[in-house]
Amino acid sequence: MKKRQIAILGSTGSIGTQALQVIEEHADRYEVYCLTANNRIELLAEQAHKFHPAAVVVANEARYDDLRRLMDDLPDVKVYAGARALDDIVQAEPIDMVLTAMVGFAGLSPTIHAIKARKAIALANKETLVVAGELICQLANQYHVPILPVDSEHSAIFQSLAGEGDNPIEKILLTASGGPFRQFTMEQLQHVTKADALRHPTWDMGAKITIDSATMMNKGFEVIEAKWLFGVNASQIQVLVHPQSIVHSAVQFCDGAVKAQLGVPDMRLPIQYAFSYPNRLPLSGSRLDFFAQKLEFFEPDLQKFRCLALAFEAILKGGNMPCIVNAANEIVNRGFLDDRCSFLQMSDIIAETMQRCTYSATPDYDTYIQTDAEARHIATELMVKGKDYSFKFRK
Repeated sequence: MKKRQIAILGSTGSIGTQALQVIEEHADRYEVYCLTANNRIELLAEQAHKFHPAAVVVANEARYDDLRRLMDDLPDVKVYAGARALDDIVQAEPIDMVLTAMVGFAGLSPTIHAIKARKAIALANKETLVVAGELICQLANQYHVPILPVDSEHSAIFQSLAGEGDNPIEKILLTASGGPFRQFTMEQLQHVTKADALRHPTWDMGAKITIDSATMMNKGFEVIEAKWLFGVNASQIQVLVHPQSIVHSAVQFCDGAVKAQLGVPDMRLPIQYAFSYPNRLPLSGSRLDFFAQKLEFFEPDLQKFRCLALAFEAILKGGNMPCIVNAANEIVNRGFLDDRCSFLQMSDIIAETMQRCTYSATPDYDTYIQTDAEARHIATELMVKGKDYSFKFRK
């Protein structure tokens, strides 16, 4: 059997490292063609020594020489650097599938290039659909490219829809753990630290996604992503806070039937399913024990978790508004991690950026690039001006 060639964009992150575990477990089926990272060149080089890809790419060009030195004993592995190299490598002829596990807006361009090269997409970079969902869906249809979701929630929806054909969806039930602050009061949220926010109760993720989970912006982005992946309206998506993270999401059909995908929290399962679809392969690890814990569901508090409300606003407004929200969120997320803004200020600054940034109802790719730059500039200025005032922008 010919091994499927996989390119992993973001191989040193949480999704990327677990994808490599899947590939290692099924080495008779999958092979790494390319590995990429932004800055973590030591781990990237270590992965290259273990998996012997055809190429590695470091997005940060300043790290190229250091990476090259770490790869001196692997002369057959080509080493590249820069954003252009990412766009080029995903088009390599041997590649069968591109796992887009990069974080943030940076994943958009290589995903577009991969689609145009007719590579199957295993999508873990939710910002790609948040920023440019309409464009990505148009391109996927034009080039007949499948987009297979890797997020646990969207994979669960995808699995629940398997075999349903054209049966209409009445509602998508998108589950959320609620993060570390689910039971906090507004008063308590004024004083949380990045260390508090990084202690996720269920999932082991990278810092950016973990903070987004704490604010529930991550869930807001998943609402936008679900709209494009499954062709539903925002009004058909209901967020359920489910602290146990056992029901990964569900679909309600027009006859009232609900199908859900359940399992222990393990990102290797949705990664592997995207690789092997429509087949299921054996996967090592623990299994779900229905007697171990109860399953609970709660409505999200949109006052405490304003970022989720802002994401719904963005999807209803449409156009480039989700792009604005994403750019502002990337700025404040980094600002919170760098102690330049408070937890509650993040949503304040995002909301103000939504008001100030230039709106376009019919954006194209160039508009997204311009919007991203403008929104980042506005959010940065607001963060600088408001760093000493906890509620400067709250209305």
